[in-house]
Amino acid sequence: MVSRVVFGRGSFNQLSDILSPKRLNVKAPFIYLVDDVFKGNAWLTSRISLAYADQVIFISADEEPKTSQVDQLVEQIILSHKDRPSGIIGIGGGTILDLAKAVAIMLTNPGESKDYQGWDLVKTPAIYHVGVPTISGTGAEVSRTTVLTGPEKKLGINSDYTPFDQVILDPELTKDVPKDQWFFTGMDCYIHCVESLKGTYLNAFSQSYGEKAYDLCKEIFIDGDGSKEELQDKLMMASWHGGMSIAYSQVGAAHAMSYGLGYLLGTKHGIGNCIVFDHLEEFYPEGVALFKEMKEKHNIEIPQGICSQLSDDEFDIMIDVALGLEPLWENAIGKNWKKTITREKLKALYQKM
Repeated sequence: MVSRVVFGRGSFNQLSDILSPKRLNVKAPFIYLVDDVFKGNAWLTSRISLAYADQVIFISADEEPKTSQVDQLVEQIILSHKDRPSGIIGIGGGTILDLAKAVAIMLTNPGESKDYQGWDLVKTPAIYHVGVPTISGTGAEVSRTTVLTGPEKKLGINSDYTPFDQVILDPELTKDVPKDQWFFTGMDCYIHCVESLKGTYLNAFSQSYGEKAYDLCKEIFIDGDGSKEELQDKLMMASWHGGMSIAYSQVGAAHAMSYGLGYLLGTKHGIGNCIVFDHLEEFYPEGVALFKEMKEKHNIEIPQGICSQLSDDEFDIMIDVALGLEPLWENAIGKNWKKTITREKLKALYQKM
């Protein structure tokens, strides 16, 4: 679990006070990984207090994070500073938060980040790392994984050393998120809840968090109760609770197949989840029905036909990625999932997308 968290409008202003006791020495910098959408945005960047050798690195979130990108960032940081950093601070959406977690791990562990794609492969604790989400829904601020596309697979670094040491939840930072991005990322949270609550890994912890997040998603995307600020607060809380729910259980079929889309086509995670979930009535009938209602209410167009021109070899690549996520399928179907989740079934589903 994340050991420390603050929540509230304006809480981002506490960042320097939170970090200052964690500085190792004047030569050990804090490295800020910031979504480049904020480049030149003084409203946010002016509140980042730099001292000594501290560094801000602006990063594009246009593409899903890659293991090669993690390795390049680690090399850049090592070559730019003589001392190991005092900490890594990620400020942005799921892409930036996942990069921050992965970089913090790879600054203390040997080899390449692709070597740690999987479950519990990290042996050495990461350096101090802080997450500041600027969009709500991914749950990256609380999860024990990263979502990384590697040379052979799309799979996170899942470990007890992955979660942030500190998270700052300031709903005010989400005020300028475009509508489509707000919806797709919010649906990532909603799908987390459905997959957790309908999964075989369900337990009292995951259920309590999942039910709260699910109810908040209905309030936000169906009822629309509250002011814009209140809805921002609710979605940030839904994201946190949805992330906690899957931290104690697992995601399911939508995420497994979405990873295939992301690996082959570079489809953004939130959009990919929506593309897949739209066709999963067989697995989550009530959840998909409510999703379609949300989609219609907010006039959201889901991309269609993205797999229409793919070759058999390309379908095989996506299927291999999806089938490699065994814990997700076990949560979705049960221990005997391989009897029903065949290559032919997955190809037929992908052909609908």
